Amino acid sequence: MVNLSLLLFIIGVLGFVLNRRNLILMLISIEIMLLAITYLILVSSVSFDDILGQTYAIYIISIAGAETAIGLGIFVAFYRLRGTVEIEDID
Repeated sequence: MVNLSLLLFIIGVLGFVLNRRNLILMLISIEIMLLAITYLILVSSVSFDDILGQTYAIYIISIAGAETAIGLGIFVAFYRLRGTVEIEDID
């Protein structure tokens, strides 16, 4: 179970580092990293039989959803203003 969380986190980091041109894919990579951390907290919570980890996981998921909604709203406004969301074309 921990291996799956580590794999998801590595995929998120690689997606963030290797794709530095597209802001939307960078946001998706951050969300994958948050998902991996949430999954690790849930697995630890179940293995230690503690409800606090599940509470933290719900909190992280709600914050990640709000962050995604705000980020996509900013991207839409930026796209309407500049016509692109590519980092290299921002000059």
